[in-house]
Amino acid sequence: MSKAEVANETAVEQATPDHSGPREAATTGALQIEFCGEWYELDPTKDFTIGREADLTIDENPYLHRTFLIVRFEYGMWWLQNVGRTLSATISDVSGQVQSWLAPGSKLPIVFQHTNVMFSAGSTTYDFAVHSKADFYNTSQMTITASGNTTHDTVHLTSSQRLLVVALAEDVLRQNAPGRGEIPSSAEAAKRLGWSMTTFNRKLDNVCDKLDKMGVTGLRGGRGKLATNRRARLVEYASSTRLVTMDDLVLLDLNDADKDNPAAPTAN
Repeated sequence: MSKAEVANETAVEQATPDHSGPREAATTGALQIEFCGEWYELDPTKDFTIGREADLTIDENPYLHRTFLIVRFEYGMWWLQNVGRTLSATISDVSGQVQSWLAPGSKLPIVFQHTNVMFSAGSTTYDFAVHSKADFYNTSQMTITASGNTTHDTVHLTSSQRLLVVALAEDVLRQNAPGRGEIPSSAEAAKRLGWSMTTFNRKLDNVCDKLDKMGVTGLRGGRGKLATNRRARLVEYASSTRLVTMDDLVLLDLNDADKDNPAAPTAN
């Protein structure tokens, strides 16, 4: 472990924030965290740490910080803070309509009754759910149809682009409860779909470029260069915003049928 990471985590351990008291927490509402079928009740007078060696031990994954996230009660609200140095987390409400990227050193208030937190370390994506009895905000689905009425889905993917995203997010989508899922390598995903690496990379470039132009962060590096961990970020975004869901897994079955029957039409 680098000296910088040790120093950072030592600072976390020594930090003594000015918490609000349990009376304010009782008014705001208790907070629970769900991960892999286990539930954790948080104490408003103590920080709750999440990481490789924490109150909530996510995994022994060496790519995961010993202390990555901290949940604490202060200023009359519950907050989620990223105290890691390299990893970011995707935060969303249960509908997937509100989504934010929690970068290292930043923090966000927990304002929904049900909040989903997703992040990746190496080739593994993890997620957990935060449940609160109080909600400061609610969301409602509102979009526009051709007739002027409301509709949803501002991200338009071609059939092959959606198939690619589902293939990358397959293991995550198959989880019945918050936990962990493996993200396949590009070679594994291309083989799963029956595509050449050239075809897979071209379509991945197109999806990332489309979302990047819409303002989705983390899919590109500096000066137009694609980010090296874009597959993980793409899975986080697509899953947390419900761009793809468990219902889309049938697309993989249909693609398998197409591979077994070369005469059948393939995705565009």
